[in-house]
Amino acid sequence: SLRRWKEQLLGPDALHTTNLLALALGAETVEPEVTILNLTILAPGRPDLVLPIPFVPDDKGHAFALKDGTAYSFRFSFTVSNNIVSGLKYSHTVWKTRVKVENQKVMLGTFSPQQEPYTYKAEEDSTPSGIFARGSYSARLKFVDDDGKVYLDMKYSFEIRKDWPA
Repeated sequence: SLRRWKEQLLGPDALHTTNLLALALGAETVEPEVTILNLTILAPGRPDLVLPIPFVPDDKGHAFALKDGTAYSFRFSFTVSNNIVSGLKYSHTVWKTRVKVENQKVMLGTFSPQQEPYTYKAEEDSTPSGIFARGSYSARLKFVDDDGKVYLDMKYSFEIRKDWPA
């Protein structure tokens, strides 16, 4: 049944090619490879902020800055190659002064290899507001599959400001 499921997702020719490649490499099956390409922050009335992975911090060490009390969402693009990745999920944890303020875990699903990147858009959220919400935050973004294989485990920091950065 697993073979039929893979044939349904990949097609019978792709499954045969994948198995030949695996045999040539001396492996039983080829491990899937997931590459996270970028993260884009979307805020109404603002240009999209596309951040390549890994993030490039500014002079203060922050990957990006957001305005307090603002609606935003994010989307990320990723590619899958070699084999089907089953049960891909991401977790995103945010801390302010060592206190965990947010923890999200989202199941993305099962993906087959393809040339075009997949895109996931998160639900809209809003940044906290007020003087106590402003400042530096640290975060950890992690992508892992059902087998426990980690594709990205990245720590970064960002800032919430009174106004948008110039």
